[in-house]
Amino acid sequence: MQRKSLPIGIETFREIREGGHYYVDKTPFALRLIEQGKYYFLSRPRRFGKSLFLDTLAELFSANAPLFAGLHAHTRWDWTRPYPVVRLSFADGVMASRAQLDERIGELLADNEARFGVASAHASIPGRFHGLIRAIHEHTGERVVVLVDEYDKPILDNLTDTDTARQLRDGLRNLYSVIKGADAHIRFAFLTGVSKFSKVSLFSGLNNLNDITVDPKYSAICGYTEADLDTVFAPELEGLNREEIRAWYNGYNWTGDAVYNPFDLLLLFQKRQFRAWWFETATPTFLIDLLTQRHTWLPELGQLETDAALLSSFDLERMTSEALLFQTGYLTIDVEENLGGNYFYRLRYPNREVYQSLTGALLDAWTPAGAVEARQRKSLYRLLQQNDFAGLEALFSAFFASIPHDWYRNNPIAQYEGYYASVFYAYFASLGLDLTPEDSSNAGRLDMALRFNGNLYLFEFKVVELAPEGRALQQIKDLGYADKYRAEALPIHLIGVEFSREQRTVVGFEVESVARQR
Repeated sequence: MQRKSLPIGIETFREIREGGHYYVDKTPFALRLIEQGKYYFLSRPRRFGKSLFLDTLAELFSANAPLFAGLHAHTRWDWTRPYPVVRLSFADGVMASRAQLDERIGELLADNEARFGVASAHASIPGRFHGLIRAIHEHTGERVVVLVDEYDKPILDNLTDTDTARQLRDGLRNLYSVIKGADAHIRFAFLTGVSKFSKVSLFSGLNNLNDITVDPKYSAICGYTEADLDTVFAPELEGLNREEIRAWYNGYNWTGDAVYNPFDLLLLFQKRQFRAWWFETATPTFLIDLLTQRHTWLPELGQLETDAALLSSFDLERMTSEALLFQTGYLTIDVEENLGGNYFYRLRYPNREVYQSLTGALLDAWTPAGAVEARQRKSLYRLLQQNDFAGLEALFSAFFASIPHDWYRNNPIAQYEGYYASVFYAYFASLGLDLTPEDSSNAGRLDMALRFNGNLYLFEFKVVELAPEGRALQQIKDLGYADKYRAEALPIHLIGVEFSREQRTVVGFEVESVARQR
């Protein structure tokens, strides 16, 4: 199979098809949407292919048949009947006020008016948008297709300024509410973005949208599946470990087929290196700041539970950590449960990239050590390889002792009892190690289990007032936390870690190794 060009950063369907790039055929999803409904909404994380899918819809409705040669839709679509397509995208620029947003909307409407050679007699945004749709219908004789890309970006760009974000939300609602009122002139409408704002806050005038974000039939509408790697990208797999590819970049789930992050895979195929390509592009400082302000218990972050209502809505007045992390792609669905008609979800990290990178970013934000912290992580890995427990104790004791007292006073997360254990956990997680936080058994819940280099390490954390009390290790032994792991036939090391609230450092680090079961 011949290698093709990698469509890195290309969101234009025509350029991909005419330029001989790899393309994963998403037209089966497009035809199903068109056949089964009219108004749709899709939320997916950034750089997941939303804009490309929207552009594919635009070319399909425009009846550009040559671009679809060899694709699923080519023999299943009526190419003799093009539909007019109105496109609105808020991907470009940053709008920091309602006036700037209204100006941008005016520019978008003017662009569409010029493209179709129509004009509206109304000056207001709703009147002008409705007039545009009606005039195009009358001018072409066909109902209009409305495609909106990055519908929520003006709000997301201003989340740290709630008043401005609220004004922009109201301005966008003023625009989107027109779509329902123009139903007689609309053939199809599709809105995409990162977040799903509640219908009360943004879609109150557009309550006929079919939200396909968490729908098994459309789980793979964006992203690449295992089958796509085996077929479309088969020439790129040589020399790469398939299990490593899966561990680093697969795992996103919207209750159907798990998918790979497309941006990651394309960069992997080009660079031939496993790195956090997606995470490094633009992880918002707002997210890190919010998790810090909420005293996030880091070991629990990849095991959050929520219900459908919280998971699918995002609002300025009620911005839950679960919804924010899920909709932005830092957590994904692990298990879906239907209990009496109510849907509940357990969330998890999608893959190693997100798990390792997010904990690393939080570690950087929660510690003032900078380059010193990076060297300590490197030392941690080597100490684990050697089972140097005295070295581990010295490493963490020196780290916490090195944090200036002023830093503790000025950072809210440092006042939280779970801060010490969260930072301890983050050191291991940021190395991408195999951790199981808060592992449950019949005896209780162990704080952290680590599998590394053919060994099993069981950690329990305690915060004490001043002197070590020996309670952490004793709890592991008294409750028999090691029992459930003995069948793995690995050397087991019980490690109790105690942090002093007064001294702000590690004051107890007890280790007891258990003989391997034969």
